[in-house]
Amino acid sequence: MKFIELAFRLGVVFAIFGFIWGIFQVILGIFRGGRQKSIMEEYSFKFVQYFFLVDVTFLFCIKKGGENQLLLNELVFSGFILLLYFLGKLQNKQQRISFFQISGTRIPNFKPVFNLGAEIAAIVFAVALFTFFIFMPVYANNPLSNWFYQSILDIEDTFFFGFIFKIIGFFVLVGILMKLLNGLSFLISGKPIASVRGPKSDRSRKDDFDDYEEIN
Repeated sequence: MKFIELAFRLGVVFAIFGFIWGIFQVILGIFRGGRQKSIMEEYSFKFVQYFFLVDVTFLFCIKKGGENQLLLNELVFSGFILLLYFLGKLQNKQQRISFFQISGTRIPNFKPVFNLGAEIAAIVFAVALFTFFIFMPVYANNPLSNWFYQSILDIEDTFFFGFIFKIIGFFVLVGILMKLLNGLSFLISGKPIASVRGPKSDRSRKDDFDDYEEIN
């Protein structure tokens, strides 16, 4: 029960953080003139994004008061939820790439920039950073991360936006639970609980592939 409550809360946090980060992306896109990002730009930006998301998640695992105290259960569960969340984003990115390859879409500005090695490196970086904060929590406090943390709390406390992001957080929770259940089912039976049948192209009508379904 504690895991579900925390997963829901972090789902709301992830949704609000994604909203704020999306505003930064729009502003950056305006300054870049709509030019498609290179691999270097895409993943440099992603490493920065993952840094702040991990940092903010860690800050939600600290009991505020006279002396900041790390909450052990929250740390363990949050680290696991973060890993599932990042793996889900990787999986969704792979699905989008597969869709563009199968559909033959040739519009470069709409095709996601993707490098599997860089995606895995970003996830490893995020996990290592979260672990580092556990042993050195003093480094988790910095002006920008604290601003993200407080902004998320302020948005969460507003009536309209708070309600909207709670709905989004619920679907994030469902995605996290489905990924967890799929993983357990795969370990037990060798098959996921839920799967999505990918579309077939003219070149590969004989080949089928399954993608796990996730709500982000």
